[in-house]
Amino acid sequence: MAIVRLSDVVAPHFYALHRDIMRHGHTYYWLEGGRGSTKSSEISLEIPQLLIKNPDCHAVVLRKVGNTIKNSVYPQIQWGIDTLGLTSKFRFKTSPHEITYRKTGQKILFFGVDDPQKIKSIKLPFGYIGIAWFEELDQFSGMEEIRNLNQSLLRGGPRFWEFCSFNPPKSQNNWVNEEKLFDDADRMIHHSTYLDVPRAWLGERFFEDAEKLKAKNETAYRHEYLGEVTGTGGAVFENVEDRPMDDELVRNFDKLYYGLDFGFSMDPLAFVSIFYDAKHEDLYIFDELYQQKLRNSMAVERIRPLVGTARIIADSAEPKSIAEMRDLGLRITGARKGRDSVEHGIKWLQDRAHIYIDKRRAPNTYREFVSYEYERNRQGQFVSAYPDKDNHAIDAVRYAMSEVMRSGGIRVFK
Repeated sequence: MAIVRLSDVVAPHFYALHRDIMRHGHTYYWLEGGRGSTKSSEISLEIPQLLIKNPDCHAVVLRKVGNTIKNSVYPQIQWGIDTLGLTSKFRFKTSPHEITYRKTGQKILFFGVDDPQKIKSIKLPFGYIGIAWFEELDQFSGMEEIRNLNQSLLRGGPRFWEFCSFNPPKSQNNWVNEEKLFDDADRMIHHSTYLDVPRAWLGERFFEDAEKLKAKNETAYRHEYLGEVTGTGGAVFENVEDRPMDDELVRNFDKLYYGLDFGFSMDPLAFVSIFYDAKHEDLYIFDELYQQKLRNSMAVERIRPLVGTARIIADSAEPKSIAEMRDLGLRITGARKGRDSVEHGIKWLQDRAHIYIDKRRAPNTYREFVSYEYERNRQGQFVSAYPDKDNHAIDAVRYAMSEVMRSGGIRVFK
């Protein structure tokens, strides 16, 4: 059933994939690619068409974390329906998130797998779940989790379509990249990049940003924009270098940034001093305070000689400590926070050309950055999640640079 002309809404590199989906050439479709490849847009166009062509079938769209649905897959599906010219034929609901095809009552349901009970208790008015979409597949914990979810979802019907979309993780040891190595006759893996997309769809600014990153850091460009696997291990930061910084060099740093992550008994208080070379997008981390069981008054005494009257940006989750330090004479404020803080902040740091750290002046900061690895699942494979441990100085760096990140159009800090 052709709702609109294919060439009007689907990028040319998806034509063969679209035909395969419509004739049910495979059950499992893995769409991988870099930024701007329009893979999620492609899936959001396919699901409404499959629903209409299969009147006994319902669809489920899954994210790892449920609170990401309202700003990601739900508006994406809305966009697909609208682009197909079908908005009037669907009913939209946000509490809970679901979309209903008015003619038949078929539903598109949205769930986060952080609430598995909701998935197990799905009740349908008729038919079966025949379509599933796992968005950001690499954020799930592994194939065991996917199989368990499929056992709850894909049953009771004659035909199924499962879509998985993701940017390939940089580490070959990530479970997604390892799983791709296994041949499956019922799975089609489709790779796409922004270079396959009509230029007008993305706009000139997108292409300019891609070329800028390519010139600055080709490895990061190949991973982020071309969707290539560029690493072999689980290191989060591959742009860290030890660089000695003597007092003369530090005195020549003109614009300094300071960040503070609070801690006391088990976790250390972590303070960092940073110079940022915006032209070359290089960070220089040259001083730290890193200590457990350090009272605020003692911390202020040790930090004040390092900063003078300069501003410190700290974790805003500790307003009492911020107020106490301010009363003791520090010019300190809490970081302004937004959605997906850790992910956006870490990706911004990953995109810098270099993170130079003097491991003689900031040994704990250096240790954290070079040893910080992605999470592992139960099989020991890396997954695209950041562990909330041994990252106190990393957090302090994120806080220090939060306004620079924000000025670049990136929303950070939840």
